[in-house]
Amino acid sequence: MRTGVMILPEKRWAQSARLWQTVDELGYDSAWTYDHLSWRSLQDGAWFSTFPVLAAAAVVTHRMTLGTMVTSPNFRHPVTAAKDAVALDDISGGRFVLGIGAGSVGAGDSHVLTRQDLTASERASRFAEFVELTDRLLRSDVTTFTGEHFSAYEARMIPGCVQRPRLPLAIAAGGPRGLDLAARHGQAWVTTGPRNWAKGFTPEECLDAVTAQVTALREACSRHGRQFAEMDRIFVVTPPAGDFLSSPTAFLAQAEQYAKAGITHLVLHAPREQGVYAADPDILHRIADEVLADVRGL
Repeated sequence: MRTGVMILPEKRWAQSARLWQTVDELGYDSAWTYDHLSWRSLQDGAWFSTFPVLAAAAVVTHRMTLGTMVTSPNFRHPVTAAKDAVALDDISGGRFVLGIGAGSVGAGDSHVLTRQDLTASERASRFAEFVELTDRLLRSDVTTFTGEHFSAYEARMIPGCVQRPRLPLAIAAGGPRGLDLAARHGQAWVTTGPRNWAKGFTPEECLDAVTAQVTALREACSRHGRQFAEMDRIFVVTPPAGDFLSSPTAFLAQAEQYAKAGITHLVLHAPREQGVYAADPDILHRIADEVLADVRGL
């Protein structure tokens, strides 16, 4: 099992650069950041643009994978997102993963570009078209496409991705349509567990939900002739899943549970000083020193 760290883009680069470097030096496998314009309870605080932050991170790190968690159609267009992704793949030397999701209604930035409210079905359709066009753009030098939600006219992606045939896509999904999309287009799949956190869930219920999603993903891969074992299966840890950062021992125990459920990659939030995701500032060092090697062997 691999372990990644989510670093929120909320601090000036002079402050946050060292954190990205530290995560890389400690031996974590990946580092990610949210692709939002603002975010939930932090929407009135500092928040920087995702792709420039990742470009800077690519320059000061050397080995770990970098990615968006996740880019969405709420305020992105496939052509510009793909163009930025190609640049990041180049700057990072082929270490970039483009995470893509349907776009959360409650994240705080879903209506920045439009006041239009889409139904769940319309959002799913828009998401599918976003993924399909992005996939095509990243595989081709020139793409023309006309869809219901997005269009591209002789969109050029020259010189293309460093990673071939294109850089990896990590598809965030929990329902049948999204899991089917991940099976068709993704090199990785992303989940945070239950689809509707507002109902409230225990850590046990979260684990059960992820286990069921993994089973459904396996079935979707089988339908599309995909090798399930080749797909990275990423679980992004949030508070309802339990306190993964209380101690290295607790992290190892919870990692073992999710490995048994079929997860291959855990992503922890870097500790913040206060508020959401607040935790011991030294816990990432302690996990790396004490149990990271054991987790990698799961």
